[in-house]
This record gives sequence, structure tokens and C-alpha cells, in this order.
Amino acid sequence: MKFKHFILPFGRLMLSLSNAPHRGGLTRADGFFFMMVPKNYSGDYKADCLAFEREQGLKNFVGFMTAADIGAVLSTAKSGSVSAYITAGITNPAIAGEVPPPWRPGTINIALVIDEGLTVGAMANAIMTATEAKTYTLLRLGYKATGTTSDGIGIFAFEGEKEWAGTATELGINIGRAVRKALEESLRKWEKTRA
Repeated sequence: MKFKHFILPFGRLMLSLSNAPHRGGLTRADGFFFMMVPKNYSGDYKADCLAFEREQGLKNFVGFMTAADIGAVLSTAKSGSVSAYITAGITNPAIAGEVPPPWRPGTINIALVIDEGLTVGAMANAIMTATEAKTYTLLRLGYKATGTTSDGIGIFAFEGEKEWAGTATELGINIGRAVRKALEESLRKWEKTRA
């Protein structure tokens, strides 16, 4: 299936914690989108994301950007209450704590939709668990990287009482499984786009 962008409406308002370029931070969201940009993109990301949201007739969406071919690399996986949506491109691999190579477009975007009620602390914990799963997957597949210099992550859940999402919890295990499966699939698809 070929498409330039990916848009997921939730159907009801969810709590969102992300580093997304559009409506990042802690907010409430009606959905999220992955927006495809040119490989040499150097535009005004705030204005471009807002324009995209309006053009698509969306409101209160969290927006991520990527130069990867979304239609070719988008991968999804579900484990328990966790649904992972991932686009991967790793032309600018980086290792945390080391000076990165010169920037080139290439981003791993991870959006997790969790059908449970979480505290904000648990959402932060979910980001940590998802990041650990991302790094493990990259290393296991032979990439000398902990991520890229422009990775995006978003956690979407209902506001609730669940306090933990670490690797010892059922939720954390499901986060790890969903991220690992979807990321591995997306990376394999991305590698094929380079052949």
C-alpha cells in the first residue's frame, strides 16, 4: 500500500506524552499523524505541521515528521493493551553519549496507543521501556546505534491509576514486545527501500 502520510484518530480524547514536533509535551489528543517530508527538508516544522493538520481537517492531533517513505516502512504490532505504530529510517545512527555523525535525514518514530488508564509517571515509564526495546532491537539487528539523532516517541493512554510500565510489569512486557516486533519489521522494510 502506498500513501504519503499516516493519520490515526482515536475516537475519544487520550492523554499524550511525547517529544513530537507538533503538540509535543503533555497534552490531550484526538489522534496522531506521521507526516512525510522531503529528504532535504529544512522548513518551518511548526508552521508546516499546523498547516498539515488544518488541510486534513484535524484538530488536537499530535504530529510527527519523517523523510522515510511512510507507505513502505510503516509497521504495526499489538501486544495486550498496547498497539505500536513505527516508521524507521536509520541513515543517521547515533550512540547516546558520543558526538553524532553529520546530520542526514533518518528518524525512528514510535507511537504507542495504550488502552489502559495510566498516571503521567507511568507514561514516562512507558517511554523508558519503549526506548530500551528500541535500542535492544537496533543492537540485535547489528546496527551500531542506540537510535538516531531525531527520534520521536509518543505515548497515548487514558488518564488513570496505573502507576508503572517498567520492564517487570505486564504492561511493560507488552510495550517491549510490540515495539520490538514493529521496529524490526519497519527496519527490514526500510532496508528494502535502499536496495
